[in-house]
Amino acid sequence: MQNNGIVSDQLPEEVLEIISQSVAYTQRLGKQLGKLLHGKELLLLDGNLGAGKTTFTQGLAQGMGVAQVINSPTFTLLKEYAGRSLSPSDVSDPQLGPIARKRFAGRLALYHFDLYRLDEPDELFDLGFDDYFASSGVCVVEWADKAEAFWPPERLYIRLQLIDEVQRRLLFIATGSRYCELLRQFQKNIYATTSS
Repeated sequence: MQNNGIVSDQLPEEVLEIISQSVAYTQRLGKQLGKLLHGKELLLLDGNLGAGKTTFTQGLAQGMGVAQVINSPTFTLLKEYAGRSLSPSDVSDPQLGPIARKRFAGRLALYHFDLYRLDEPDELFDLGFDDYFASSGVCVVEWADKAEAFWPPERLYIRLQLIDEVQRRLLFIATGSRYCELLRQFQKNIYATTSS
């Protein structure tokens, strides 16, 4: 992991690169990250077809306590899932909104976006998706590069690349203090899990 430091007009940034040797390991990485999420996180996934974006998201959902089967929302753009129970203070969050509060009944929400079929980034606003990004749920966006100009500067960007039929390169780029701390904790947890 490298720390590029804080430049006066820039946010702190942390970078972590991991080579996954299998589908199962890519899911385990997602699961370890999912266990660390508490809501209000934005995870931007990018990579070619078959790079493992949905596989990673499946593991992430497991770590968040989502019981449903996760598949890519390519034709609907968005799928919503309820994960583990939230603390009482999280449930009373005014940003959660009455509809989401009722729908997820005190559970952490996962909003899984797939922008593969998105033609124009403005469609996110036209469809009202900007409300999701301001909510207390976890937003995971596949094909995030399709709306690159839309994303706030603080986020966790995950680039997945095919190395061969089995191996994947995962490049995590955390921008902003909160996401840098999340990435440091993730790295600590995956190496603790790998060595035990």
